[in-house]
Amino acid sequence: MGTIWMIFIAFTLISWLIGNTLKSRFKKYSQVPTANGMTGRDVVVQMLRDHGITGVKLGSVGGQLTDHYDPTTRTINLSHDVYNGSSIAAAAVAAHECGHAVQHARSYAFLNLRSSLVPVVSFASQWVQWILLAGMVLLNVFPGLLLAGIVLFALTTLFSFITLPVEIDASRRALAWLRTARITTPDTQPMAFDALKWAAYTYVIAALSSLATLLYYVMIFNSRRN
Repeated sequence: MGTIWMIFIAFTLISWLIGNTLKSRFKKYSQVPTANGMTGRDVVVQMLRDHGITGVKLGSVGGQLTDHYDPTTRTINLSHDVYNGSSIAAAAVAAHECGHAVQHARSYAFLNLRSSLVPVVSFASQWVQWILLAGMVLLNVFPGLLLAGIVLFALTTLFSFITLPVEIDASRRALAWLRTARITTPDTQPMAFDALKWAAYTYVIAALSSLATLLYYVMIFNSRRN
């Protein structure tokens, strides 16, 4: 078990490092203006128009790096700094979230799959820790309970890995459009890429951490059965 705990500690440190680097990069690129002064809101409006997409709502939410796309309501929610900001960081984030709206409009397979799993994963996330805890306590009496918890946790892990291509593809669409629409220049395009790259790393480390945790519970199940 010592090795597993070392892996958990390593993931925690890496996650902290990536999170800090992400905030640092966004702070840095928030000081670099877009060539044409477009705000995050302007980026979304033009990107939707260029892709011929209608019926998508645009809103502003509080917090930092809280930007997201809600496929159930077809709403792009941008944090205040991104919505009103006219920086490379704001443009990159806005285009990325708009990339999800483009995925939705184009019926991108992985986005559809992730959306279909949301109700199941929401249920699993709500109960899985309690079921796993009870399963470990009652393993020798009722081993099926821990196994049920592992199955539920496996669903959340699967969801994390399905999220990876969704996020990477949204960034790919965003970067391609930013370049062709001349929102970024040859000098600022690498900055947009760097910002979205570090954002993607947060999803990668979350997926790997979830997988490591899943393997930990599987090891407990197997060791106590033997």
